Amino acid sequence: MELSSLLQDLHLSSSGKLLPSREVPPITELLPRLREKLIAAANKQSESRALIGQLEQLFLTADPDWLFPPIRTNEWVGLKAEYAHLIRALIGCAALPLCSNDCSSLSPAAYQSVPSQATAVCSALTALLQNYGKGGGVKGPAAQLLHTLAPPIYVFAVTHFQEQAWTSSSSRDGAQRLQTVLLKVGGWKDSAHLLVGSKEEEHEGILTGVLDILQPQMSKDSWQRCEAVKLVFSWTLLQVTRPSLSPHLHRLLPPSLLLNDDYRPENCMLGVRCLHHIVLHTAAADLRHFNQAEVVYQAVFQHLYTNQAAVIQLSLSCLLDLLLVLEKPPSSPDPSSSRRKPCRHDDVLRLILTHMEVEHKMALRRVYASALPLYIDRMGVAVCRHLKRLERVLLGYLEISDSPEETNRLKILDVLQKTIKAAWPRMEARSHALLLCLLRLLVDVSSDRQLGESVRRELMDQTATSLRLLDACSHGRVQLLLQQVDSSCCSSDVLGCLAAAMEK
Repeated sequence: MELSSLLQDLHLSSSGKLLPSREVPPITELLPRLREKLIAAANKQSESRALIGQLEQLFLTADPDWLFPPIRTNEWVGLKAEYAHLIRALIGCAALPLCSNDCSSLSPAAYQSVPSQATAVCSALTALLQNYGKGGGVKGPAAQLLHTLAPPIYVFAVTHFQEQAWTSSSSRDGAQRLQTVLLKVGGWKDSAHLLVGSKEEEHEGILTGVLDILQPQMSKDSWQRCEAVKLVFSWTLLQVTRPSLSPHLHRLLPPSLLLNDDYRPENCMLGVRCLHHIVLHTAAADLRHFNQAEVVYQAVFQHLYTNQAAVIQLSLSCLLDLLLVLEKPPSSPDPSSSRRKPCRHDDVLRLILTHMEVEHKMALRRVYASALPLYIDRMGVAVCRHLKRLERVLLGYLEISDSPEETNRLKILDVLQKTIKAAWPRMEARSHALLLCLLRLLVDVSSDRQLGESVRRELMDQTATSLRLLDACSHGRVQLLLQQVDSSCCSSDVLGCLAAAMEK
């Protein structure tokens, strides 16, 4: 279709007559009128969809030199502003409805018209970027135009390529295609490169522009009104890695804390993931600046009092890395006596063991049992400060089966072995109670017909290893006691395990 015909269809010609191609007005005159038409049609679904389709045809058929004219450098400022306004109006035609308050979520029916509108907008933006690429716009002053347009296009694409209530398969495909074209036209390798750039490039990436769009929506009073904004923010944050994250820490940390402090588990989990990513990809000195690391610690530590297994699992993993930012681990070879004093590691481990003692929900028991070996490793010999409580946890968890995987027992056997190695002088006094518990475990495992052979063998092997370590720290007393076991009362599996444990 001729460009003049498209302008006629869009009612953008200066008169009612069809314009010859040579008399087509400059794009700088048409962009404000296109924006006005999009804004006027934003709330009229059928009208806006037809207008977006015509706009897509305009972007597909127009000469790149007309859409992106070779003007003087100082004139690019006005052109960038007009294109930015047009893109904002175009994206506004597929805007998500807002929640009426910050305590409720919209039903899927509220998003019924969004996917089709988003698909049309994706197609129009893709056509614009492809035309931009044909004109070689990534070089010279025109490159600045792409860096102006990229942030809102990126936010729109990320909003719609995730599987959510406001997307469909077609809108997700369109958004994914839009993201791919954006990366190709700009010469970016991936989303991380798009956001932060590289040292060799003149431009630093579009992360600042993206945060300029997201930050007003991620305030304390408004972040819950739009379901998509938290997902776009978190997805963006997880693309930014060391060392590019530190300069933006002051803008990334507050929204992450907002998510972390929310009462809904799904938002808590999102917030903890964001905070954990910040801890992993920010220099320790930067994170300790202005006591930010302590703020993050207190925010995550409070989740250990919840009863949500998924939240606790993420929190324990985050705290394990965060504690290294705040203090040296108790197992550090640092000869100073300060590492022998109780610290935050002790606070976390004490609370874990306290909760483990009384916990009866199997999901939470598995979470605690899986995290405990890592904390025992970190404590080293300082685990002696927690031996009484730890012994009660070991005995209690080895007695209760969680077949068929027996994850808890295997993890607790690992904890027992690490504890014996780290605190062996203190274990001799506890060897008798632990020996009886391990023998009961062997009998239970050998008589449980629901266990798979591989799980049974793993439990037997780990129990035998624990018995050997217990014998070593008790100077052979365990082996003497094992020799007195009545073989007629034991199955062949138990006898085989005891024989393996008694081997030097």
